[in-house]
Amino acid sequence: MFQPMRGIAASMSSAARSVWLFYYDGFRRMTVGKTLWLIILIKLFIFFVVMKLLFFPNLLQRDFDNDEQRAAHVRNELLRK
Repeated sequence: MFQPMRGIAASMSSAARSVWLFYYDGFRRMTVGKTLWLIILIKLFIFFVVMKLLFFPNLLQRDFDNDEQRAAHVRNELLRK
């Protein structure tokens, strides 16, 4: 039997609620899938956070002392190209 919903699903339309319940129930009953999602989230963390720190340093903050110098550099680079 359908139980009263609390939180997010309570304010949704019936079509959105049925889609939400489908995915919510599917993720709740997962066994192996939870481990796979954990692996995916760890890989995304490594990809976006660690790779950004290693390969994409903040050059503007490193090369310029204040915001005015940074803004002038960006303005000059945009106008030059």
